[in-house]
Amino acid sequence: MSIRLTIWNEFRHEKDNQKVKDIYPEGIHEALASYFRKCDDIEVHTATLDEPEHGLTEDVLANTDVLIWWGHRAHDDVEDEIAQRVRRRVNEGMGLVALHSAHFSKPFISLMGTTCNLKWREANDTERLWVTDPSHPIAKGVGDYIEIEAEEMYGEFFDIPKPDSVVFTSWFSGGEVFRSGCTFTRGNGRIFYFRPGHETYPTYYNEQVLHVIKNGVQWVAPTEIKDLNFGNAKPIEKL
Repeated sequence: MSIRLTIWNEFRHEKDNQKVKDIYPEGIHEALASYFRKCDDIEVHTATLDEPEHGLTEDVLANTDVLIWWGHRAHDDVEDEIAQRVRRRVNEGMGLVALHSAHFSKPFISLMGTTCNLKWREANDTERLWVTDPSHPIAKGVGDYIEIEAEEMYGEFFDIPKPDSVVFTSWFSGGEVFRSGCTFTRGNGRIFYFRPGHETYPTYYNEQVLHVIKNGVQWVAPTEIKDLNFGNAKPIEKL
């Protein structure tokens, strides 16, 4: 059975920043989509911020098994109602893969319940993503580490709840470290946060990075949706 994947992108930088447009002429969402369209077990749909309802209508989300989210400078332009719609679907069982600056997106912050703040620096740092949970399915097919020649630095402290697992921890040539691959569960839904992917670097053409994102999509995809019973309950035993 195919995974129904929706790739959401702000799609603003690619329109007005020539450097970004040169790297991702069709948008970050299309760079990712072109990779996933080669996968026989994944059906790909894309959505962007400036579409009606940001492309995330009730119908679209109801037919999405996994949502990839990339955003950066226009987090505040996302309507609160749409952000809460995404949160509800994650709790119901939709998987979420939050990439790079999506740590500041409304859905991610809402699901984490913290500021999700961090340190950052855009200075062509080398990034080495060390595998710190080699038994996790998201790390399948990855060696000891992935090295990215140039990326934006994210550094600790990263204000997130304690992850279920830290699959990757990054070291940067400036000396910082960062929990770069974190998993969470919320209700029936699984979440994978993956750090690499600043818009001025061609990170989403890196085959190892794409491989990890694919592993993440497969891992967060719903397998069994349980009926979460809340509210007033009758006793199991005789009172």
